[in-house]
Amino acid sequence: MHKRNRLYVTIGLIYGLLGGLLMIIRLIDPALIPGNVPRAHGHIMLLGFVLMTIYGVGLHVLPRFGGYPLRSERIATAQFWFANAGLPLMIAGWLTYHDWLVAAGGTLTVAAMALFGINMILTVRLRSPLDAK
Repeated sequence: MHKRNRLYVTIGLIYGLLGGLLMIIRLIDPALIPGNVPRAHGHIMLLGFVLMTIYGVGLHVLPRFGGYPLRSERIATAQFWFANAGLPLMIAGWLTYHDWLVAAGGTLTVAAMALFGINMILTVRLRSPLDAK
């Protein structure tokens, strides 16, 4: 497995733990963490835990299902950095009430989603040597 894909899965698990910890702290005392904690928690869990795990598994498994190489490692690496810069910016924006951080992080996150989609479409549209002629 490519190191980047293992990092996606590892980071996804870390986000899952952070999202759970964030809500446990919120349940203990809602005043301990300022900001829009429920929104930050939801995005940590969905974009951090779920989507990062999907990225890691998807980049590894989907090309192998059809016997295709991944179309672009460069696109996948750019996607990794966009995704892992975007989510922390969004979280910081919600916890500090800075909408411009949320917008910047959201833009990077959507760009990462688009790069993943483009890379997967280009990957599965290639003809594999294993395909019937």
